[in-house]
Amino acid sequence: MRLLITGGCGFVGSLLTKFFLSKEGWEVLLVDNFCRPGSEQNRRPLECLGATVIEADLRDRNAILSLPACHWVIDCAANPSVLAGLDARPSSPLASTGESPSLTLVDHNLLGTVHVLEYCKRHLAGLVLVSTSRVYSTDALSSVKLKSSNSRFELQPEQTTAGLSSQGISELFSTAPPLSLYGVTKLASEWLAREYAHAFGFPLWINRCGLMAGAGQFGRADQGIIAYWMHRYLYRHPLSFIGYGGMGFQVRDCLHPVDLANLISRQIKFSAAPGSYSHTAVDQPSTTLNVSGGIESAFSLLELHQWCERRWGSSKYGPPGKLTTVLENRRYDAPWIVLDSSLAQRQWGWTAQRSKEEIWEEIAEHAEEHPDWLQISQALS
Repeated sequence: MRLLITGGCGFVGSLLTKFFLSKEGWEVLLVDNFCRPGSEQNRRPLECLGATVIEADLRDRNAILSLPACHWVIDCAANPSVLAGLDARPSSPLASTGESPSLTLVDHNLLGTVHVLEYCKRHLAGLVLVSTSRVYSTDALSSVKLKSSNSRFELQPEQTTAGLSSQGISELFSTAPPLSLYGVTKLASEWLAREYAHAFGFPLWINRCGLMAGAGQFGRADQGIIAYWMHRYLYRHPLSFIGYGGMGFQVRDCLHPVDLANLISRQIKFSAAPGSYSHTAVDQPSTTLNVSGGIESAFSLLELHQWCERRWGSSKYGPPGKLTTVLENRRYDAPWIVLDSSLAQRQWGWTAQRSKEEIWEEIAEHAEEHPDWLQISQALS
């Protein structure tokens, strides 16, 4: 079976590629425009494993439609930052070209999806859309009732927000704007994908993922925060707690891409079984799922920092970098986002297998082995 992975040389795409290449019967074709600093480093190792890598941009309709026919597409390509598109920062190439950052974001995240959908329509290829927790409303997230513990925000017992329980945010949580430009392009991509799949009859699965994390992630302050924080802490660069009183109490969950790959393989296998997949069947599994480590993987930024202190309290790289605090909240930040993956567990028997501690240790070991990672990912600004 032939599989096309967009954004295939990025962090998530490269790990999904390795997963499927480790299984018999898979031929994997990767598409990447290599705009993310560091992604070029993944190209040669993936080719050595047997992947075919094509340099192309999803915004180029002709380039995408001319790709060889594949049975399935996993769409991992996106600009995944909630701050993306808001301004042209001085360090950005867009600042000198005059190109609109917001239009560039929409072209990458939404127009690129349209071209992928046209490809699926042409070849009747099944589609797995890797989506995000940031499709959920920032206003609804801000209305969640929280209390402070010693190291994090926690849910108060009484909640009136629909789609919220002690297990986290379910698929019924509000997706009403504002979301962020990133979030709304991903939500629009979901809706377009559902319409295309229904109209043209190809299988579709939408997986809304929690915070992705693992060794080899090119971390930045606005994406890949665990890798970013660990690498900067270990090599004694300054760090900041931003917003919500500057305490670092913000909470997120985390998910390793290999756990996502295990779910995707089940979804593809189910769809390939004769007569099993239908857009209208009553007992059809839900197209759209939350996929995360859930409440068991939840952590605050302060707890991540304290873990780094315990692991690297004394380091050959010198005294710790300065830790500063910024009291004001950033635009589109949220104090608590933990996805409830109960639906995935009920329908697929799926739960994340890699614990938060295992993921963190994997990242820490990678940080120790790659002292130049911040330079490679351009995360030293």
